[in-house]
Amino acid sequence: MQLKLVVVLTAFLALAVLGAVEAAETVPEPADYRAENYRAPVPSTLKGAQVIDTDQAELLAKKDDVIFIDVYPQAPKPPNLPKSTVWRAPKHETMKGAYWLPNVGYGVLNPTFTAYFKDQLTKLTGGDKKKPLVFFCLRDCWMSWNAAKRALEWGHEHVLWFPDGTDGWREWNLPTQMKTPEQ
Repeated sequence: MQLKLVVVLTAFLALAVLGAVEAAETVPEPADYRAENYRAPVPSTLKGAQVIDTDQAELLAKKDDVIFIDVYPQAPKPPNLPKSTVWRAPKHETMKGAYWLPNVGYGVLNPTFTAYFKDQLTKLTGGDKKKPLVFFCLRDCWMSWNAAKRALEWGHEHVLWFPDGTDGWREWNLPTQMKTPEQ
């Protein structure tokens, strides 16, 4: 009886895992940017971009001409801090050699962040829209998908999306560094 129960539970667990994998692979690409629930399963594709895994990201990170852009958001200054409190924005751990452009992956960008994002892309690429750009955040984070889509719409020709982001990078024990936002 116990063996039967173990077999049934094992089969149930296997089906549940397969169902979760299948569900993650079938997230459709939206027509526009994702503007809510940013930490949710993402599509396996981004039209116009190349989707890469951790193995490919590691190989690309060894090349001098590939620009890695982390779009993880930056925590805002708490509005209720006493006036005498010194606010120091937190640093962020990211892939070694990556640039941190926080808050550019939201579905709707205000004019300040739109200008910041465009200016930083121009600065990082030297104005060359053919330079390879790798966008990432965390696993199951729509912000990197949004940012890569936006770069494509702005005419960047070699956009890569790394959906496993820093989570996948850390799982492979690859080098990281603390960063502050690019200015």
